[in-house]
Order: sequence, then C-alpha cells, then structure tokens
Amino acid sequence: MKLNLGCGNDKKQGYINIDVSKEVKPNKIWDLEKTPLPFKENSIDEILAFHILEHINNFIPLMHDLHRICKNRAILKVKTPFYSSLGQFNDPTHVRFFTPFSFDYFRKGNYSHQVGAKKDMFKVKKVKLNIWLGKNKYLNRFFNFLVNLNHPHYCRLFAWTFPSSEIEFEIEVLK
Repeated sequence: MKLNLGCGNDKKQGYINIDVSKEVKPNKIWDLEKTPLPFKENSIDEILAFHILEHINNFIPLMHDLHRICKNRAILKVKTPFYSSLGQFNDPTHVRFFTPFSFDYFRKGNYSHQVGAKKDMFKVKKVKLNIWLGKNKYLNRFFNFLVNLNHPHYCRLFAWTFPSSEIEFEIEVLK
C-alpha cells in the first residue's frame, strides 16, 4: 500500500491520496496533526510527502507514527522548501524548516534531548537540493550540481547568500 500525504490537487494513481480538505476530493480525509494514523502497523510500502511536512506542528509524533505504519525498508519521499529559501518564509502556514540534516534527529543517540528513538528509525538514502533559477535547465543543472557537492559546506557558507528553493529526501524505514 502507498500513501500520498497532503495530496491537495496532486493526486497520484496507485496511492491512497490523503488530505484534510474534502474540497480536493482525496481518497481519505485525515488531519495529519492527529495520530495515530488510520493504518495498521507494517502495512505501508511507500509514502509521498511533497510540501506538507513544513506545515505540521505535530512533526515528531507524526514521524513516529509513519515509522509504525511502514514496513521495514519502506521508502518515504519528502519534498519541502529549503530552510533559507524565500518560499519558506513567504508562507505563514510554514511552521518548521528543513536542512539536509533534519532527519538525523531520528538516529539513536544523535541528540541529547531526543525522545523516543531507541534505535535508528530511518536511513536517509538521498538528499538533493534544487536551486530553480527560472526555466534555464542548464543553469539549474550546473548550480544543482554545485550545491549538492558538499551539503555541510554549502549550508555553512552559502545557504543564506545563494539559497536553494527546495530540498528532496529519500528515506528508508528501519525496523
């Protein structure tokens, strides 16, 4: 089973499209701020979360519940605005920011104040920053290549002067 969280009007074939708004006519109406989600343990193979997690106040409990409902080695594909992007700040409904290291929180012992991760919950398999400089695909490819060479250096030195627009993650669930 596959889920498309916060689908809005971007419904995907082969997925259960979930949204809080009945106006977009999702397969399932659900508020992601409420856990537990209405799915059985170890029943989900893949989750899409495109431009939804930055809106979630209840993020850590939601991630724990996504872990609960996913099968071992299930894949979460996440897209959010990059933490320093103008789009991140323009939308008053954005309540959190994402860096290439945001999901490190769910690795055992990574944070002294961490609650609930007794083992590694997720493995980040891929992180990709997207610049989006208009419609020039060659410039975008070139700058995407540069910003993805070394995420720690880019974030420390250039993220605020030359911000990416979006960050993509591919995350594997570990059970």
